[in-house]
This record gives sequence, structure tokens and C-alpha cells, in this order.
Amino acid sequence: MGLKEKIIQESLKLFSLKGFLSTSISDILVAAESSKGGFYNHFKSKDELYFAVLDKAKKVWREKNLDGLDRTEKPIDKIKKLLENYRANYLKDSVTFPGGCVFVTLSVELDDQRPELTSELKKGFEGLKSMISQLLDEGKNSGQVRKDVNTSAVAEMIFAGMLGASVIYGVDKSASALDQRIDYLIEVLDGLALE
Repeated sequence: MGLKEKIIQESLKLFSLKGFLSTSISDILVAAESSKGGFYNHFKSKDELYFAVLDKAKKVWREKNLDGLDRTEKPIDKIKKLLENYRANYLKDSVTFPGGCVFVTLSVELDDQRPELTSELKKGFEGLKSMISQLLDEGKNSGQVRKDVNTSAVAEMIFAGMLGASVIYGVDKSASALDQRIDYLIEVLDGLALE
């Protein structure tokens, strides 16, 4: 791993733990075992690093959460797989995200302090909700979901449940409580089915 990638990876961990504003360049230099010159050779500013970290975090999110969805046939089963991946592969990954979901940490921290940095986070959140809603609509159209289900409302509830599970897990670090919260969301999906 080159220095640039090491700076990004260590910053991702630090942003997950401390947030963007509370992570200093000095913290990053120590974690990445770099000098100021090494840092500024790759990044013009901490803001530029932020966007590189965000790109890395999105890539990791996709790898961990979308794993196996392409091999899952039914739309509702894809949402269940997403939830299972979110729990086991993403939230419980304390190596990559020692402080929990970096997107939640950054969105809470930066929304009022640095709103110009949150537009990409908001796009990601909207994209996730849209994906869940689209899968629910596909389930409705294929007969897997009852026709009376308000798929937009269910997508919003699942999305909110995912964020809530992330926040609470970040505070209490209880794997069993996280398992239970995600299982509740999966039960909601089971309740939508015709089968």
C-alpha cells in the first residue's frame, strides 16, 4: 500500500472514531506514519482528503453491503441480504470502521458545521432509500409483496431502521442487540409477503 492509500485508510478509521472536525492533520500523520510533506504531496488540504476518504468509504460500503445481491433472485430477498450484510459485514467491521458507520458520524457532525461537505452523504442516503424502494416496487410488481403495501413508506422505515441500528450499535456495541434490530427489519419484510 502506498502512502496516499495509507493516509486515506487511516483517515477513514479516524473519521469513523472522531469525526472529520475532531481529527487533526497531526492525528492523520501519526496514524499514517507520514510527514507533513508526505501528506501535502498527495492532498492540497484536509477537505480534499475528506472527498478521497468518502470515495473509499463508498467503495467499501458497496463491497460489504451489496455482496451476493446479484446472486439473489427475489427482490425482497435482496433487501434481506442487504440487511444481513449491513449487520455482519459492515457494522460489525470494527477494523475498517472502529467508531461505527462513518457516513452517520460525518452526517451528524458536518450537517450544521460544514454543510458544503454533506451533499455527497445526502446523495448516498437518497440512493440507498431509492434502491430499497425500487426493490419493494419490483416485489410488488412480481407478486412477492401485497398490492396494498406503501412501498415508499416501508423503504423510509427500513432506511431509518438501518440508521437507527447503526447509531445505537455505535453507542452500546452490543452485537446481540444489533442482531435483534436487524432481525426486526427482516420480520417487517416477511410481513409484506403474499407467500
